[in-house]
Amino acid sequence: MKNGEKKGSKKAVRKLSTQELMEGPCSECGGQVRRKAVAQEFEREGIVIKISGFKAWACSRCGEIYFEPGAADRLVQAANSLFALALAGNQHKGKVAASVS
Repeated sequence: MKNGEKKGSKKAVRKLSTQELMEGPCSECGGQVRRKAVAQEFEREGIVIKISGFKAWACSRCGEIYFEPGAADRLVQAANSLFALALAGNQHKGKVAASVS
């Protein structure tokens, strides 16, 4: 999810090889793609999960996010684990955050 993008928007996750990411322009706008720390929000059953600080490739012009092979799957696994933790015994107040350093 791009910074400032609304929750619930349906943006497809793109999976490209590391070589394609390093050499190619953004497929959305043609801008330069660079590796940086990003954040992603997920929402389920009224609970918002935010995971930040993980590395991905992002367009410097439009903010489109690209993941290296396997990274998107690992991110979804982490979010699912956080949802399970939040739902176990109702241990949340509607928002759960995690950070990677």
